[in-house]
Amino acid sequence: QVQLVESGGGSVQAGGSLTLSCVYSGFTTSTNCMAWFRQVPGKVRETLARISTPSGRADYHAAADDRCTISQDSAKNTIYLRIHSLKPEDTAVYYCAAKFGVDCWGKTLESDFPSWGRGTQVTVSA
Repeated sequence: QVQLVESGGGSVQAGGSLTLSCVYSGFTTSTNCMAWFRQVPGKVRETLARISTPSGRADYHAAADDRCTISQDSAKNTIYLRIHSLKPEDTAVYYCAAKFGVDCWGKTLESDFPSWGRGTQVTVSA
């Protein structure tokens, strides 16, 4: 079965940085699009960044606020999200998602991502 497991969340002070990890397994295709999203309860879910595997091509959405870096370690079946200069408004549940058999392309649609992790909580204090 496909599985995506996020980790690396926690409580940090504003101005710090954090690296989130998403380990995936059970994929039957080598070419995939993976993405990081975040959501605050009661608010719309935001796309942060996408990365194509195994090429590593990445793109960013406005919500990344020029403070995020997405990367991968294909040998470890892991993608990462590095968030710099954390702000209290970064407090959210961060999700990893995947769609299979294609590179990332076009507009990001949540409905195109059939597999999601359960999320990891990031809490940023002032």
